[in-house]
Amino acid sequence: MLRKYIKATVYVAVTVFLFGSMISCEEDFTDIGTSIVNNGEFTTNDTIFEIEVTAKNIENVQADGLAIGGVLGQYLLGVYNNNNYKKIEASIISQLNIPVNLTQVANEYGSDTTVVTLIDTVLLRIPYNASLLSTTTLGSEFILDSIIGNQTQPFTLNIFRIETYLSNLNPTTPSVLNTYFSDHLYEVAPEKLNLIENIQFTPNRSDTAHFVTRKLSTGLVYDTDTIRYPNSSPSISIPLKEDLIKELLFDQYDTPNFASQDAFNNYFRGIKIQAEGDNGSLMSLSFNSNTLQPLIDIYYTNTVLVEGGTVVIDTIKKTDTFLLSGIRNNVYKMTPGQTPGFNNVPIQGTAGSVAQLKILGDDNDLNGIPDKLEELRTKNWLINDASVTLYIDQDLVETDTTATPYQLFIYKDGLNSAGIQTPNQILDYITEGVNEVGGSLELDNLNRPDSYTFKITDYISELLSGTTSDLPSLGVKAFNPTDLPASAVDTVVRNYNWNPKAIMLLNHNTQDASRKARLKISYTLKTEEN
Repeated sequence: MLRKYIKATVYVAVTVFLFGSMISCEEDFTDIGTSIVNNGEFTTNDTIFEIEVTAKNIENVQADGLAIGGVLGQYLLGVYNNNNYKKIEASIISQLNIPVNLTQVANEYGSDTTVVTLIDTVLLRIPYNASLLSTTTLGSEFILDSIIGNQTQPFTLNIFRIETYLSNLNPTTPSVLNTYFSDHLYEVAPEKLNLIENIQFTPNRSDTAHFVTRKLSTGLVYDTDTIRYPNSSPSISIPLKEDLIKELLFDQYDTPNFASQDAFNNYFRGIKIQAEGDNGSLMSLSFNSNTLQPLIDIYYTNTVLVEGGTVVIDTIKKTDTFLLSGIRNNVYKMTPGQTPGFNNVPIQGTAGSVAQLKILGDDNDLNGIPDKLEELRTKNWLINDASVTLYIDQDLVETDTTATPYQLFIYKDGLNSAGIQTPNQILDYITEGVNEVGGSLELDNLNRPDSYTFKITDYISELLSGTTSDLPSLGVKAFNPTDLPASAVDTVVRNYNWNPKAIMLLNHNTQDASRKARLKISYTLKTEEN
């Protein structure tokens, strides 16, 4: 960890072992430099600065995975409505991947035979995020993970064919990757693909199997298949309209529309799995497993007939699988909730809101440096520790903390040289790592959500030493895995967020002085000898 010894005009390295009455400072102090300070007297102290905390609305976030390996970490589907925050209606956009070697009927029967093909069922299947609780002779028991909201109340679910062409490359600048934001508008065909329209959907951990009735050309059922994911993992299964899928997909197998994946993408541009409503729950779904993949299955039977088509000599079960693959995006429809109170600042993931922190006051003399920072640079301080603590409004926290962010992320929310808002990394994430910076949810002695604390010692040390004067407002957001730097030279905070959780913080207006947002600096002061 960088520790800075600060004087008005000189910065020297310090290596000190404290004995006796100085044992309270337990760590050595190091700095970059060539000199050694000795024969000095040291005292330790700390001081607390009040932080001004304001809310900042987020219009949208990047909702495709094109720049991060092609996929997002999670895809959100459903509705989350808490009056303290924005309502989220999250839908999924996806292309389909055509199967290889599509052959409806094998040419292995004589000229006196007739083959009649009948679609049995078409299913859209999406695996839940689920954990195995137990396995007994009666089967496996799962619990569904990563769901917030009221799982007993339904939201409305429909499947549409999209008419917007999805491209990897920016149509105006083909050398640049395309970007789809969470509020992107997709044109959709008017007819719903789902067999039962306006499904009133609630998650169900018992949905581990779907039964497909196999039918002869006469329509008579001759068999029933049990469809499961590996390990009988629970999944969403939505029957689609057989006649419509036959027209759009099945009957197109031998046409130029299936000549290549590119041709298919231009013809059938993808689907929109649309969630809407005022209540319900919001599911986080993983599309990245090799064994539990989202897909559309077309189950059909070839009935082989002879003697003028009156005698059945064979039945052939077939399944064609179209993976939800290629370009896959999220759509977040965000509807504002009630206005936060005078004491409150909401933090909400996705395209919700973030907090902005002014940690060292204003620049009243307009020289580009906050006045408080200028004052601190005149002091004789060696920074031991610096932390930001944000307190939660416990009057607005829910008993069930499922929807409470387990971690927040702090960053520099400043402008680049072109005057464009460009979030950048706090130094400590690069020098110390996420575990040292922290930002995890802390509970009080009653196990209620209480606060979040960030260690930003190196950043504050650099500011007070004058090494940097880069002090924009600091931002605090619901943590997303893409926030962290990928390397020591990766300073940009990416514009992704698929974390839908939210929390209400107290700002600087709260009357409880002990719960005001604060910056705490612990330092050692060297007293010059007379």
